[in-house]
Amino acid sequence: QVQLVESGGGLVQAGDSLRLSCTASDHTFSRYAIGWFRQAPGEEREFVGTITWNGANTYYADSVKGRFTISRENVKNTAYLQMNNLKPEDTAIYSCAGRGGGGFAVRPYEYDYWGPGTQVAVLP
Repeated sequence: QVQLVESGGGLVQAGDSLRLSCTASDHTFSRYAIGWFRQAPGEEREFVGTITWNGANTYYADSVKGRFTISRENVKNTAYLQMNNLKPEDTAIYSCAGRGGGGFAVRPYEYDYWGPGTQVAVLP
């Protein structure tokens, strides 16, 4: 089964940008829609956004709309989460997940494959 690994997290100041990557272990990556989720300490996992298998369509949570952008390069088996104008409330562990099928999925249980996550911390 495909394995996903996130990278690009770090410690930044409010207003800064970060780009996270989600890299898959093999070319089956191109079959899957990719979702990004985040989980802050003591909180439930929260949907951030998702992109269809071909990159044609994206859907975002209201909390990040206009600041975050998801894209993908199937030839590189990689999806990206570009995060601009970061806020302290964006601090969390960010994970990518893959699923087959069409449409947009916003619930964690709808995804089959998960990466371990990468930490993003935003200072005031």
